[in-house]
Amino acid sequence: MIALRQVALQRGTQPLLDAADLTLHDGVKTGIIGANGTGKSSLFKLLLGEIGPDRGDVELSGGQRIAHMAQEVESLERAIIDYVLDGDQALREAETALEQARDNHDAHREAELHGLIETLDGYRARSRAAQLLVGLGFVQADLTRPLSDFSGGWRMRVNLARTLFMPSDLLLLDEPTNHLDLDALLWLEQWLTRYPGTLLLISHDRDFLDAVCDHIVHVHQRQLTLYRGNYSRFERTRAEKLALQQAEAAKQQARREEIERFVARFKAQATKARQAQSRIKMLERMGTIAVAHVDSPFHFTLPTSDKTSHPLLVLDNARLGYHNDTGEPRPQLENVKLTLLPGQRIGLLGPNGAGKSTLIKSLTGDLALLDGKRVPGEHLRIGYFAQHQLESLDLTTTPFVHVQRLSPAASDQEIRNFLGGFGFYGDDAFGQVATFSGGEKARLALALVAWLKPNLLLLDEPTNHLDLEMREALTEALASFEGTVILVSHDRHLLRATVDEFWRVADHRVEPFDGDLEDYRAWLKARLESERRENRSEKAERQSRQEGGDNRDTRKAARRAAAELREKLRPLKRERDKAEREMEKTQQALAEVEERLADAELYTDPARKEEMTRELGRQGELKTRLEAVEQQWLAAEEALETMQAEESQEQ
Repeated sequence: MIALRQVALQRGTQPLLDAADLTLHDGVKTGIIGANGTGKSSLFKLLLGEIGPDRGDVELSGGQRIAHMAQEVESLERAIIDYVLDGDQALREAETALEQARDNHDAHREAELHGLIETLDGYRARSRAAQLLVGLGFVQADLTRPLSDFSGGWRMRVNLARTLFMPSDLLLLDEPTNHLDLDALLWLEQWLTRYPGTLLLISHDRDFLDAVCDHIVHVHQRQLTLYRGNYSRFERTRAEKLALQQAEAAKQQARREEIERFVARFKAQATKARQAQSRIKMLERMGTIAVAHVDSPFHFTLPTSDKTSHPLLVLDNARLGYHNDTGEPRPQLENVKLTLLPGQRIGLLGPNGAGKSTLIKSLTGDLALLDGKRVPGEHLRIGYFAQHQLESLDLTTTPFVHVQRLSPAASDQEIRNFLGGFGFYGDDAFGQVATFSGGEKARLALALVAWLKPNLLLLDEPTNHLDLEMREALTEALASFEGTVILVSHDRHLLRATVDEFWRVADHRVEPFDGDLEDYRAWLKARLESERRENRSEKAERQSRQEGGDNRDTRKAARRAAAELREKLRPLKRERDKAEREMEKTQQALAEVEERLADAELYTDPARKEEMTRELGRQGELKTRLEAVEQQWLAAEEALETMQAEESQEQ
């Protein structure tokens, strides 16, 4: 259990918490939300013991193993899979001790240490570490490359894999999705839903919070308020609370009417059937969502150019990519034919490294085509946002000067009013950019794009570093933007609310994707399974050729052996799948019991003592059952792996 009682915390001159209370029971998955600078990361430091409260008490259950994702990673010459394995210190110590026992010819100690390593699941450690890295977007060839070979974003993925690999009862993750693409995010989402311990997650991705979390802690006005349910339920509950506050009623009603007019206007613009339905449902929800964010400091629009062209931009038989160090072309996308028309709203989907960013850079003209034509319209005006935009900001000056440089003739009041919509109020507009956080820099970069009044917006992961309130303001602004939008994002809420169609970038091609995000998830799953089958087939074919088995008899023997192996594996697969279904059923029942146990009144109301005893007994039964089923699943999975390995060696 985690308990904060009357905690006060101040960093420098800024008070973060004041007489704050919070109780979290073991096994809950809790999203920590709040505006940037309210103290979410400081809350983690309190739990880790890195800082102490100015007043009050912080208590954690004894014996908890805590895994926490560091925000910086050193550039090491160590293979990334070994770096991940280093996260399990107990396993590494056991392995070192085993080497020493071998050197000392101490057979008794060796036997003890083999048993310890088996208890630590050490003999599957390398395969578990590899699965984490592959799930987060690395390929097998990357696993032995040194950490120093990778960019900062990829190092953070390695760091995340190391954190997930650490044995833990309490997992603290601070913005784990910032450097992930959509595919890796979906994988992480599934991993965290299966995590058996207590999870505290700082995130500004509402869909991610919805999928993973069963509680929300809102850090607001120096208090910690606990809400049961996921993020969507938090919004509904908060909206109801705000609606009861008379001072906010008129403001909320005006906001609701504004969103309702917006929904009515944009419903008719959706074109493709499946994605259109998703967007209409999303727009209808925005009326409720807007009320929950009525006190947000961010409200802005994205104006578009007075003139436009039809078409705006054409790529004809284009070949997109880069040149290597020797000047040879390295194409990523072939035979790209696309025409961008006014008012189109397109989301780009595709596996990591398939060429989404390459396509956007080619559309801007920053990346020259390897072949083909780029034909811009006469009145084309591009607004381009990517993460390197933050690096191009002048750190020595202010938001006001940045805008003034773009439009020297603009009045001071016009610039200040504009910057206010992006959260730069009063003196903030004259603050030095060098002192800004990542979120503040991202807001400024977006403001500069908006000031240009583009008729084509090209956005490559615009929500990184933005908190939930700013993301919601950006969602509303994009949804009502009257120009053309092309968007790459792992924020599914943003995609659903702002685009009418998807293009898939995969297999060196760009083509329309006839479906919504759920269809894409299904396509991605089928693709990954197909790649696994192809890899297994290629491996078998290579082995066959190495053994001189290109003749008909050898191929028949290989097919017969494969069929026999499938027959042997079938009962084990059935046993494993049955155990997996039972695990999911038991986990769901346990989550329901623990939600009831999270009710503080259950422990203080004498009339509910019998109910409390019953629920605690049920919790114990379910945990015991879950542990037994997990052992069944593990035994079946290990038996499968052993049999497959033995058959592979025999072949």
